[in-house]
Formats: sequence, C-alpha cells, structure tokens
Amino acid sequence: MMQASFVRRLRTGVCFAFSLLSLASAGCSSLLSSVTNGFASDLSASILNSTDVETVRQGAPAYLLLIDGLIGEDSRDANLLSQAAALNSAYAGAFVEDPVRQKALSSKALKLALRASCAGLKDGCDLRTRDYDSFERWLKTLRKKDVPLAFSVAGSWAGWMQAHSDELGAIAELGRLKALVERLVALDPTYDNSSPRLYLAVLESLQPAAVGGRPDIARGHFEQVIEDTAGRNLMAKVFFAELYGRGTFDRETHDRLLEEVIEADAEAPGLTLMNTLAKSQALELLESADDYF
Repeated sequence: MMQASFVRRLRTGVCFAFSLLSLASAGCSSLLSSVTNGFASDLSASILNSTDVETVRQGAPAYLLLIDGLIGEDSRDANLLSQAAALNSAYAGAFVEDPVRQKALSSKALKLALRASCAGLKDGCDLRTRDYDSFERWLKTLRKKDVPLAFSVAGSWAGWMQAHSDELGAIAELGRLKALVERLVALDPTYDNSSPRLYLAVLESLQPAAVGGRPDIARGHFEQVIEDTAGRNLMAKVFFAELYGRGTFDRETHDRLLEEVIEADAEAPGLTLMNTLAKSQALELLESADDYF
C-alpha cells in the first residue's frame, strides 16, 4: 500500500516541482511565441522564481485555459501537449483539495501526457495497456534526448496515481512508473535539478523494509540529489526527512534536515517557488514530530 504521506506530498512537491520546471523548457517558449514574443519564457521565470504561492495559485487557471485553447482535440504537437499535461498535473497536485476535481484534472493531465508520448516518442503509444514485456523493450529504446518528454509522462502518471490511490488499478501501475523513472535516472539523473533521481528516492521509500521497501537505497538517492544540487533543492530534504526519517524512525536525521530547510534561503534559480513550499512543509513536519516519534 502507498503511504498516505506519499499521496499528499509527492503530488504537492515532486510532481508540482517537475511541472513548474518543465514550464521553462524551450518547447513552451516556441509554442507560445506567436501569442507574444517572450511571453512564455517570462511567465515561466516568474512562476519558478516566485515566493508568492497565493499569486501563483490564483493565476494558474488562466494559463491553464490559455493552453487548453491552443490544444484543441486534434493537436499532435508533443511539446504543447506536454506543457498542458504539466500545468494540469501541477495545479491538481498543489492547489486542488476536492478529491473529485483532483481525479478529473489528474486524469486530464495523464491523457495529455500520453498523447504527447504517442506524438513525440518512437513507439510511444499505449504505454499503460501494452503488455509489460513490450513496455520494457520500449524503455530500452529511450535515449537522453527523449528524457524531457518521457519525464513529462512520469510526472503526470505519478500525479494521476496519487489522485487515484484508493483504486487497486492505480496501484497496479506503480511498477511501470518505477521502471520508467529508473530508465530516466540511467539516462540523465541530474535532469531538472536531479528530479528523476528524486522521484526514484521517493518511490524506493514507499514501503518499509519489512514488506519490500529499500530505505537504504532511498537514502543514497536522496543524498545524491542534495549533493548534485549543492543543497539548493530544499524539497529533496523535506522528502528525505518525511519518507526516510519517519519511515525508519530516525528522528535525528528527520529533525536535522527540516531545520536545515527552515534556515535556508528559499531563493535559487528555478527552485524558489518549490523551496518556498518546502519551507512551509518543513515547519508542519517539525511541529508534528513529537506526536509521530
């Protein structure tokens, strides 16, 4: 079973962070340059480097509607579909509390991401329904140039899985998601501030060691993310503290990491908004530590 904390924080942290980072890609800028020169790159930079979570919360729906209008029903523009998937997944994961809306938006995001995969990746259709051997063969065909689009699929898939975590069918897809993330880590582990490795660290933390979890491997991935980002990715420390620290009842590691997050400067290129969210979550976790340990 997935941990309840994963249901909440994977979607509000890793998936949201991935989605925000993906908005800064060159694909989004080229797609929207016809609307106004430089609009997409300026908007993405503003979102990624904002410390005002509430402004982003209120402004995101307008951008979501704008991208929906550009897509239509028949678009095969993989970049546009990928950006739409990222935004829907981010908005559902970070700002939507109603479970029904979460499921609807995450389902929409996954559908868009799979359309993007089908349009932009060789043999990238039917990833959820093809037999597993075929899926594994497809993973081996992915190359480093495919990582951005494949990572879009992983992010939206994870967001969908968490919104539907009360359904056995969703949990059954975890193996495919993990295999995809492992392939991304093998191809480009430091992509987007080491997000593929951070995903893998989280996935390795979902179960305790007694039932197949691998917390020691998860710890290694968390530590590598922190090293690769020079400690600037504060969400990595929050996940490390909650999923590993609480999962193994290692309060010393738990409290140390969260205190580091609280004391750190949130501002870092491309990470400011995510770090602002991380600092808020770190405070919540520290306040509840006595009740947990």
